[in-house]
Amino acid sequence: QVQLVESGGGLVQPGGSLRLSCVVSRIIFRIYAMGWYRQAPGKQRELVARIASGGSTNYADSVKGRFTISRDNAKNTVYLQMNSLKTEDTAVYYCNESPPSPKYWGQGTQVTVSS
Repeated sequence: QVQLVESGGGLVQPGGSLRLSCVVSRIIFRIYAMGWYRQAPGKQRELVARIASGGSTNYADSVKGRFTISRDNAKNTVYLQMNSLKTEDTAVYYCNESPPSPKYWGQGTQVTVSS
């Protein structure tokens, strides 16, 4: 059974940084495109960043230039480096395949940006 475990969230002031991690318990992780998603209160879940198996990346316009997605296939881990955080980045962040598989949504990790 595949599991995705997110970590690294927390409370940070505007302008601060956080690095999220997602460990995937799948032997063939390297062949899958992965994404980071977020859901803010009262809003739909949205794709924030995507990384293909070959390493090419795509970002939502709202985070372009501030967030960086990366992956370490040897560790079955995908990362999201978030810099210059804004209050509107506050959300629960999830990782999943891209496009997402409904059965792989985990608990997510809470990111709160507040002064």
